[in-house]
Amino acid sequence: MLSLNLNYMRSRFLSNIIICGLITITIWLWSSPAWALIQIKLYDLDYKNCPTELSKGAITSGSSMAANCYIISGKAQNTSNKTVYDADVYGRIYDANNNNVMQNRTRLGSIEEVPAGKTTDFEIRVSVPANLPTPLKLKQFKSSGFPSKVRWEQTIEEFDGF
Repeated sequence: MLSLNLNYMRSRFLSNIIICGLITITIWLWSSPAWALIQIKLYDLDYKNCPTELSKGAITSGSSMAANCYIISGKAQNTSNKTVYDADVYGRIYDANNNNVMQNRTRLGSIEEVPAGKTTDFEIRVSVPANLPTPLKLKQFKSSGFPSKVRWEQTIEEFDGF
C-alpha cells in the first residue's frame, strides 16, 4: 500500500513539474515583443550653453540655487529592425574637478523616436548649479527604449470627458 502511494506521489510530482515547465516555455515564447528593451548607441556627445530665452532665471531642481542651462547634443544609432519610441537617456555629468553634477540622478531625458536602422540627432536640456566649474565631462551615456509607445498621451481636443 505504501509503495503504491509513493509511486502515485512521484508521478504527480513529475507531471506537475512538466506542466509548470510547459507553461513557462509557452509564456516565454508568446510574450509581447514590446516588453523587450532595445539598446541605442549614443555618440558624438557635446554640450553648449542654452539660448538666452531658455536659460533666463534657471534654478536647480528642488531648490532656489542659481543654475546654468546647457543643451547636450549627440547622435543616437538604432541598429535594430524596430523603431524605438521614448528612449530614455542615462549618463553622468562631471564638472572640471570630477565632481558628479547630478549625484542622485542619471536619467537625463528621452528621445521621442529613433527609427529602425538609422542615426538620429538628439538634444537634451539640463540645468547645472552655477557655482560648479566648467568644462563639463559627459560620461557613461547610454539609451534604451521600447518598440512601441510607453506613455499614453491625449490632447484636450481628443478628451470628451469635460
